[in-house]
Amino acid sequence: MDTLDQNLLGLLRANARTSVATLAKKLDVSRGTIDNRIQKLEERGLILGYTVRLRPDVETEDIVAWMSIAVEGHETRKIVNLLMGEPSVAGLHDTNGRWDLLAELRVPTIDQLSEVLDRLRTLKGISATETSIHLKTFKAL
Repeated sequence: MDTLDQNLLGLLRANARTSVATLAKKLDVSRGTIDNRIQKLEERGLILGYTVRLRPDVETEDIVAWMSIAVEGHETRKIVNLLMGEPSVAGLHDTNGRWDLLAELRVPTIDQLSEVLDRLRTLKGISATETSIHLKTFKAL
């Protein structure tokens, strides 16, 4: 990945809906170059998709919780694969310290959160968890 790719990704992070023509103009290259670069970044798996970010105060009414997870032994890869297939896991992060993984959970009701927690806590390879419910956002990206 060169400087052009990095600058292109920076512009797309700021606004993924920016037109190819605008990106080309800002980066002083042709539209074809931008099209090719985006296609290669997608093919290489550097761009996984495009999304809409909402202000925290207008996001859906889902309950958001953060689950810190301790993994037994060398089971991290297995646990990551299991969690990646769980629909309620909106984000999954490797971390250091006391916990091995941090999972962002999103569910519509507290009952469904309870069901998800019960299901995840019983996965073979998870030794301990701690969950906190997201109450309010004071600052977002």
